[in-house]
Amino acid sequence: MPILNTSEILETIRMIDRENLDIRTITMGISLLDCACDDIRALALRVYDRVCTRAEHLVRVGCEIEDRYGIPIVNKRVSVTPVSLVAGGTNAASYVPVAQAMDRAAHTLGIDFIGGFSALVHKGIAKADAVLIKSIPEALAQTQYVCASVNIGSTRAGINMDAVKIMGVCIKEAAEKTAKSGGIGAAKLVAFCNAVEDNPFMAGAFHGPGEADCVINVGVSGPGVVKSALARLQGAPFDVVAETIKKTAFRVTRMGQLVAREASRRLNVPFGIVDLSLAPTPAMGDSVAHILTEMGLEYAGAPGSTAALALLNDAVKKGGVMASGHVGGLSGAFIPVSEDAGMIEAAQAGALTLEKLEAMTCVCSVGLDMIAIPGDTGAATIAGILADEAAIGMINNKTTAVRIIAAPGKRAGDIVEFGGLLGIAPVMPVNTYSCEAFIARGGRIPAPIHSLRN
Repeated sequence: MPILNTSEILETIRMIDRENLDIRTITMGISLLDCACDDIRALALRVYDRVCTRAEHLVRVGCEIEDRYGIPIVNKRVSVTPVSLVAGGTNAASYVPVAQAMDRAAHTLGIDFIGGFSALVHKGIAKADAVLIKSIPEALAQTQYVCASVNIGSTRAGINMDAVKIMGVCIKEAAEKTAKSGGIGAAKLVAFCNAVEDNPFMAGAFHGPGEADCVINVGVSGPGVVKSALARLQGAPFDVVAETIKKTAFRVTRMGQLVAREASRRLNVPFGIVDLSLAPTPAMGDSVAHILTEMGLEYAGAPGSTAALALLNDAVKKGGVMASGHVGGLSGAFIPVSEDAGMIEAAQAGALTLEKLEAMTCVCSVGLDMIAIPGDTGAATIAGILADEAAIGMINNKTTAVRIIAAPGKRAGDIVEFGGLLGIAPVMPVNTYSCEAFIARGGRIPAPIHSLRN
């Protein structure tokens, strides 16, 4: 990577100091494939030992890099091989002991989250996958740091509607089992279409079977930097707006590349990818929604929001890919409602609806993210929302995801407080017309014709 010149260094310092620029996460991916055995307790011990051994120095190295370069690194995380791939040989009725071992490892290491209590069921549900999905609500209720994900569809395979139906129930149960904390279990659970193997962001991170034994992936952030750059372009045409975002994304990604390479060297672990995603927080000045309003929208969700988000997402990718030879993960713009101050404002003002969010997910990085809905929403309705979002991902050959919380005891207009990066979620109304007969059909929605591109 070319050495940063003086002006770039000064510009980066300004962005860190004034515009909330940070490295959102250093995530170590760890393979658990050779931990497999026929006893669930022995497997849990092996998982604990493997994670603690591999990631022993992760937090320390992250802190050293922060001190050395003055770059904030908000999270240090671990992702592991999808647990359903390593636990099937145990014939256990529940994989909760493995989740508990993952949680103990996270506590021992001092990391923020550990992802990979996951299953890949886009074409069918194996016995181990069924056990894992059934274990998710209890696993998330009994752990603090564990995150879970399930891939329910892909462009090549179509959408597994049997899995969609099961996940509607799973998400609702995860919220109900953590009702005392606002249904936070569901906030640590993602349903994907076209899940990627090298995503460093939670709650959907897992270490894919096509990855090396251990890798370092870095997720950058910088919504505040992009907003500040656009604030200097009042009335400028969109060509200029796009070019400015590209240049800003280039600088942000260069910083991520620097941190990733340094972490890789210090930990003696291969560098995987830099994820370009603009990841917001509830803090003022760190909002993707406010980038859209800087372009001229009164609120995110106003007419023009999808076009503005499309421009933003494309420009971020074009700028970032020039700054790193290893771009991966999700790479785009996140629009989580509870984790973005501007999205919270828009939802509370009534400018942002679930249907408009769904439209915006056609052009952004992931999907319906950190959305609270009324607690009495039925499992079939949740499954219908999953199916709609998976269809967007399948048809457009992109990753989409749903992280939705049926907040126990809450109605539309109420507020759910999760705290930290998970933020505050306004409870959004849901279309109450039934889709139960649709979800009850099961089977598989076939892959689109453009899946046959060999």
